[in-house]
Amino acid sequence: MDLTPLAMFAVTFAALLAGYPVAITLAGVALIFAFVGVITGAFSPSDFGFTPGRIFGTITNQTLIAVPLFVFMGVMLEKTRLAAGLLESMAHLLKNFRGGLAFTVIFVGMLTAASTGIVGATVVTMGVMSLPTMLKQGYDPALSTGTIAATGTLGQIIPPSISLVLLGDVLSNAYQQAQLNLGIFAPKSISVSDLFAGALVPGLCLVALYLGYIFLRGQFQPGTMPKHHSEQTTPLPIKALLRDLLPPLLLILTVLGSIIAGWATPTEAAGVGAAGAFVIGLIFQNCNLAQLREVCEATLKTTAMVFFILIGASIFSLVFRGYGGDELIQSWFENMPGGTWGALGVVMLVIFLLGFILDFIEITFVVVPIVGPILLAMGIDPIWLGILIAVNLQTSFLTPPFGFALFYLRGVTPEEVSTTSIYRGVLPYIVMQLILLAALMCWPSIATWLPNFLYGR
Repeated sequence: MDLTPLAMFAVTFAALLAGYPVAITLAGVALIFAFVGVITGAFSPSDFGFTPGRIFGTITNQTLIAVPLFVFMGVMLEKTRLAAGLLESMAHLLKNFRGGLAFTVIFVGMLTAASTGIVGATVVTMGVMSLPTMLKQGYDPALSTGTIAATGTLGQIIPPSISLVLLGDVLSNAYQQAQLNLGIFAPKSISVSDLFAGALVPGLCLVALYLGYIFLRGQFQPGTMPKHHSEQTTPLPIKALLRDLLPPLLLILTVLGSIIAGWATPTEAAGVGAAGAFVIGLIFQNCNLAQLREVCEATLKTTAMVFFILIGASIFSLVFRGYGGDELIQSWFENMPGGTWGALGVVMLVIFLLGFILDFIEITFVVVPIVGPILLAMGIDPIWLGILIAVNLQTSFLTPPFGFALFYLRGVTPEEVSTTSIYRGVLPYIVMQLILLAALMCWPSIATWLPNFLYGR
């Protein structure tokens, strides 16, 4: 059996650990292996004839147009301090409740994560905005950092984040390929809207678990979260509260609701979200030209990074398949103990471990296109698989000592808060995410019933 595909993976991960850029590593390793294969006769150069078509298909993909639009919406909400205003208003509103500030962080973090889907951006934003206030109010450092890190990862599962857009597009292609491999030449399809609907219930369940944990912690360990001591003694004007709360909330509900209701495609809804975020920033936060320039530059950088990685992953996948990598993995899965469940368990474990060194974009573009068609051909529901991957990655990004969210939060945490406190703070949230993952394994309908109900899948 030719083990060249495995050697490709090994060299790729070694190069990534050495610090080389992801997109260049994927394409560079693939081209080196292809060049050696052409010389030795193990790889056909004609396979590269598919590359222009793949790149053109990526550029013209209507679903992926939603990526820069959603990124623009999220960055605009961040740069114009809409999220900061929402945090301050809700904290004042819940000042008489024990743990009110933690409740506020979870709620605002959920909205911020949903609007961006980028773990680093959400964790850093929430850490800068809320961590100093929580520590000043006497909150336990472990509880504070754990809550911020956990809410920062909600973008993996709360729609309409770009992580679900990318994962939905990749799974759609994998599902069609799986059916074609089975001889089904009129394949069914899934859409990003299906994945959004499938992620909604698990995401809200996870938020409910977070809120329930804060409530119980406040009841049994009140010293870890004292009541809020606001310097502002006068009641918050209703006008100010509505100004901070309603615009971002209505914007996200409009975007998500229009997609799930079938009134707009994800791309169309993303356009509405981007325009709405700009109008809100202009009217309520006096967005100026300098801020708009920052938003556009941040959007351009993120979008270029996503598509650069996608093109590199496309070349890597082409060479990987040229060496028979998909047949190799398929044979392994078919002969694996436990059948479908054994194969699914191995894939989930591999994705969890890869989450320590790769971001969701790399995993979505590199790993899912390879293992997705094989798992889906074994009868696994594509929506269920997508939600499992999203929750799995969310847990990986939060798990010590390598979780991405922990590294990002450490960068904005005061030195007096130890790394051990951060690790200790995220452990309860990891347990809650594992509970959700186990529930999804036992009852797939948690993820599939809403798409079935809405779209009759």
